Amino acid sequence: MKTLLPCLLLTAAVASLAPLHAQPLAPAYAPPSNKTVLTTTFVDWDSLAVKKTKAGESRAVFDNPTPTLEKFEVHITTLNPGMISHPVHQHPWEEMLLIKEGKVEVSINGQKYPAGPGYLVFFASHDPHNLKNVGDTPATYYVINFYTDLVHTVADKPASEQAVPGKLPSSVIDCNGLRVEPTKTGSRIVVLNAHTLTFPGLGNHLTTLNPGQSTARDINDTGDELFILRSGTLEASAHNVSVRLTEGSLFYFAPNDRRTFKNIGTTPATYQVFKVTSANSPKEAGG
Repeated sequence: MKTLLPCLLLTAAVASLAPLHAQPLAPAYAPPSNKTVLTTTFVDWDSLAVKKTKAGESRAVFDNPTPTLEKFEVHITTLNPGMISHPVHQHPWEEMLLIKEGKVEVSINGQKYPAGPGYLVFFASHDPHNLKNVGDTPATYYVINFYTDLVHTVADKPASEQAVPGKLPSSVIDCNGLRVEPTKTGSRIVVLNAHTLTFPGLGNHLTTLNPGQSTARDINDTGDELFILRSGTLEASAHNVSVRLTEGSLFYFAPNDRRTFKNIGTTPATYQVFKVTSANSPKEAGG
């Protein structure tokens, strides 16, 4: 079993970086391009339209308000070898990347860190960042942006300089190296359970279901949740509708929507869960 220590050391190193002297770009906040409030939605990987870009490819997924968030945006970027995501920039909203394939170099506050498939990257508020494909094959990664009300009031200063106690700093995490907890139906890896400058609560974990195994029926949660199917084949059920999802697919669950997952394939199915709670999230039962 691999130790958690390398991940913790890397997170601490990113948090203690000195500020940059060059002024990074600062893209402006853009309201959601789709004004429809997002409800529980399943998106199969094969259904995503591919747009060619100068650096590679892009797949748009979501850019909507949700029942509790003013904006939730997800897209998937593919970079050709040697290409960068964008010039170094910073913004008040906090951003996450999940590396699907390829070899990349992540720049945060002027320091560079390697990352590959299964790595989770968290960019804290106003920390300058970008990413480069340093491999010899295309690199593909999910880009995830949850916008809470705090985006508009957070201090206009890099999180690394603010160094607020108890707030998650920018981090590069090898999820493959974290402790695996066996369960009756497969296994679970806890990646994050944190507070940040704009997320009152940020959770991230991986669940693996063995072939033929299911979650408990009608699970629900009070946060906004994004699921990414990293491997295998799942049957996902919600609102009396069941869909078949394959590797790479995404599914968003609105707060308190009930769902059930079953592994209908012949190999283990692993999905990664991103959960955000905000001031607008429903209260837990009994809370």
